[in-house]
Amino acid sequence: MLELRQGASLRGRRIVVTGRVQGVGFRPFVKRLACRLGLSGWVRNHAGAVHIVACGDADSLNRFVADLIARAPPFARPRLHEIDPCGAAGADGFLILDSQGGDLRGADVAPDQSVCEECLAEMRDPGARRHRYPFTNCTQCGPRYTIVRALPYDRASTTMAGFAMCWNCRREYADPFDRRFHAEPIACPDCGPQLRFVDPSGGSAPLAGDAIAAALGTLRNGMTVAVKGIGGYHLMCDATSETAVGRLRRAKRRPHKPFAVMVAPRPSDGRFALGRLAEIDGVEEAALLSAARPIVLVRRRRGAALASAVAPGLDEVGLMLPYSPLHELLLDAFGRPVVATSANISGEPVLTTAEDVELRLAGCCDAYLHHDRPIERPADDSVIRVIAGRPRILRLGRGVAPLAVCIPYRFPEAVLACGGQLKNTASLAFDDRVVVSPHIGDMGNLRSSRVFDSVAEGMQSLFGIRAQGIIHDGHPDFTSTRWARRQALPAASVQHHFAHASALAGEHGRTTHLLVFAWDGLGYGADGTLWGGETLAGSPGRWRRVGTFRSVRIVGGDRAALEPWRSACCFCWETAVEWGSHRPEFSAMRQVWQEGSVTQRTSSVGRLFDAAAALLGLAETASYDGQAPALLECAASALPAGTPLPVHDDGTIRTVDWSPLVPSLLDARSSVGRRAAAFHAALAATILAEARHWRAVDGTESVGLTGGVFQNRRLTEHAVLALERDGFEVLLHERVPPNDGGLSFGQAVEFAARSAGR
Repeated sequence: MLELRQGASLRGRRIVVTGRVQGVGFRPFVKRLACRLGLSGWVRNHAGAVHIVACGDADSLNRFVADLIARAPPFARPRLHEIDPCGAAGADGFLILDSQGGDLRGADVAPDQSVCEECLAEMRDPGARRHRYPFTNCTQCGPRYTIVRALPYDRASTTMAGFAMCWNCRREYADPFDRRFHAEPIACPDCGPQLRFVDPSGGSAPLAGDAIAAALGTLRNGMTVAVKGIGGYHLMCDATSETAVGRLRRAKRRPHKPFAVMVAPRPSDGRFALGRLAEIDGVEEAALLSAARPIVLVRRRRGAALASAVAPGLDEVGLMLPYSPLHELLLDAFGRPVVATSANISGEPVLTTAEDVELRLAGCCDAYLHHDRPIERPADDSVIRVIAGRPRILRLGRGVAPLAVCIPYRFPEAVLACGGQLKNTASLAFDDRVVVSPHIGDMGNLRSSRVFDSVAEGMQSLFGIRAQGIIHDGHPDFTSTRWARRQALPAASVQHHFAHASALAGEHGRTTHLLVFAWDGLGYGADGTLWGGETLAGSPGRWRRVGTFRSVRIVGGDRAALEPWRSACCFCWETAVEWGSHRPEFSAMRQVWQEGSVTQRTSSVGRLFDAAAALLGLAETASYDGQAPALLECAASALPAGTPLPVHDDGTIRTVDWSPLVPSLLDARSSVGRRAAAFHAALAATILAEARHWRAVDGTESVGLTGGVFQNRRLTEHAVLALERDGFEVLLHERVPPNDGGLSFGQAVEFAARSAGR
């Protein structure tokens, strides 16, 4: 806690609180706290902070300052920035004053929050004014980031500005002892947003009850409804019906990629209780029940009442609980789980307007459940997987982002980091903070580029900060790189895997020496080849590439990610093993590989996983990025003790030789499950062996694992267990994705560290 400055009267204190203190009921909390302690004064939003003047006796003031932090509302993240003595406020009572503008650098934009228990109870009460109202909210729940247009966070600065409060809502809004006191999105059936059901065949239902009933009827008939939520639309169908799920897959042209499933936490039919659908441990349950309401990847229970087409070939399913009053009403009445997949064209950001959904997804939907509260900016669902006993974010989205992280470096000027190509995010960095956007999507399409433009501009506008520089990936052909170079600002590149390593170090606030394994699909290397199996030593701004994987010539460029058989052929040919002659493309590709003119060398561990899946007969082709490694992980039986792969040390760099894996993967005397397990175990053993080597060389005790490969729970947990048993400290991502969704954050950290070292 900050020390009170000396030399003035203790009759009052002037306090500045920063952090997440807007949009979370902090000013009403301050007023109630002051009134309870008998203090006079005022509180107001001032730019990105909350300013307070409190007057009274010394004991009450001390208690007030302590409780500002200790008893803050659940979703607030307050930080005491300044405390000064001051004179009396000059008036009795404690007021909430009108907000003031100014410097927004200290602001935090609150993520959207799921509906709270009090609002749910009210919605279910037949005698309540908001009975069954699908847009009820209070200071502790409801939309935030997706409706705010400007800071300070006031109703006039949100998309609720167009809804004039009725007399009853104004009364609640003005009552300091009401839980909707200064709840900016406050609404009721008389004055707030409304639902509208549209059936393209001609039917419509403009009233909330009728609209929900019509949507439920459509779902019960095995059809698909596009439902507008807080941050965008979902495509919903009956998750227990093979026919309904298969129909949606065909319409969306998404043959295999898993669908998320939304299930009510209070089922009327016990068959659909969470524990009957999946094997859920306490950490996973807590993540599911958290206010963010993310999608949580959990092990599907054998015989669960879900269509197999929900997640074909996998033993996991992504579950989520309803996060808005509308979803609660739908799920409660439907009585069964529903598929709740993002309403978008594959790889694009989630759609947010009725016009776009009806135009672009007409072939996927049988009906639409719209509402008229505008979404200012999209926020897809967050995705979490529990690895090594902790929830790890795989996709930043609704309820979690924007994510503000303080780092142990300061930026000489504000910069915008624009990430990579896939799973992209953007980060605005200034002072000692990096603010990471929600998931945008894959940058290889026009809509993602437009949303990226909007997010980049919107973040700068929200915080009142103009970036003075752009940070981008080193790959010259990434869409984000080309975007950066078109801007009228200085641009600097950060090598892909250095960004991954700096993202891990920055998330943990580390500036000291680390050994980091950065394994992923690919990243443009400093030598012009494609890296992806790198060992880095150092710290942000001072990384050295001390290890890598033996490179392989890959034919087909980006096609290899969706055609694992190509990687399998190339890994085999590098070791003089013939494989793939059953493919019609075999001869032509073999000739291209031998000539080497249009091949690329890569050290990618991601491509090694692809090759392993193809060699085991699990996936020669893939319909989505990461499908082959997911099937390989799913197939693996209990992991044995692994044997490290051989390493060649030329005195400059240590190169892991993957070649012993090829014959073991092709050894049909062993089951597919055992071969898949041995593959994972060998890689985990290699990590331990390399960590031991570098500990002997330079005393390294801290090891980090980053990159998309470490989304793999089997590999990561096996490696963590081995490392920790050997005395190493292991760093994994928690709040920042290990995949390319964390690149923009890592780029900003790396840039700040380099700037500090100049």
